[in-house]
Amino acid sequence: MRQFILGTDWWTDCDDAVAVRILARTHGDGQCRLLGVGMNACMPYSAPSLRAFMDQEGLSEVSLGIDPDATDFGGSPAYQENFAKKYAPNLRNTDFPDSLSLYRKLLATAEDPVEILEIGYPQVLAALLQSGPDAFSPLTGLELISQKVTKLWIMAGKWDGDGEKENNFCRNSRSRTAGELLCRLWPTPITFLGWEVGYEVLTGGQLAPDDPLRQIMSDHGSANGRHSWDPMLVLLALVGDEAAAGYTTVTGRATLDADTGANHFVPDPEGLHQYVIKARPDEYYQTAINEIIRSR
Repeated sequence: MRQFILGTDWWTDCDDAVAVRILARTHGDGQCRLLGVGMNACMPYSAPSLRAFMDQEGLSEVSLGIDPDATDFGGSPAYQENFAKKYAPNLRNTDFPDSLSLYRKLLATAEDPVEILEIGYPQVLAALLQSGPDAFSPLTGLELISQKVTKLWIMAGKWDGDGEKENNFCRNSRSRTAGELLCRLWPTPITFLGWEVGYEVLTGGQLAPDDPLRQIMSDHGSANGRHSWDPMLVLLALVGDEAAAGYTTVTGRATLDADTGANHFVPDPEGLHQYVIKARPDEYYQTAINEIIRSR
């Protein structure tokens, strides 16, 4: 069975919640195994709200970590505060381990290959790359990744033009520096799903009134649906084959300017990187996501 670690900003947007539901449904149905979730943005109600949502989605046994230093991304999402106060009033961010330690522990103890899903900011992955031996493993982070990880699937960049900028890479100096390092040093194949892919696909607008996901969508102001960057990345990864998931690809080498956050791509048939281009109408992806997340 394929197994995954998810990285998420669980930030001001709500498409992360749709993505988590997709993973929860496929994990619960035995189609994949979610080993853990690492948060890479930190706001007052981040971890409590995500922990509560994961518990409601049947992921109580899945570990959660948070980057406590990632407080400089801005924003004040109402859905996090409302959800945490309603479902996890006694939890705090400090109740959870840091995401880097969680990643190292999960990779060190994994007996089978692991794939990483990233739908947020890249600094935890960059920190993992640069990490040294610890109590979990005598290996460096680069060695752990090389030995345990087979692929990185990441929602980041804007690839329909050269020098474009996208939030997950260019939000601040932290994300820009981490993104540059990630593109340069990550040792496994990477598939990027860019901003341009998910923008026109709206999902999550057909949920039952009592569905907790609908509460999140409504608190965000997206009761009728939201752009589908994160759920499209997760669904693509779960299919595991870009063509079968409805995409063509461009293979080569991605780079990021650490000063500006602009992304670039040089085609190369031998490159480890590829970005996807939709090969089917938007309704195809919208229907596929909505069928998975609909209320049960």
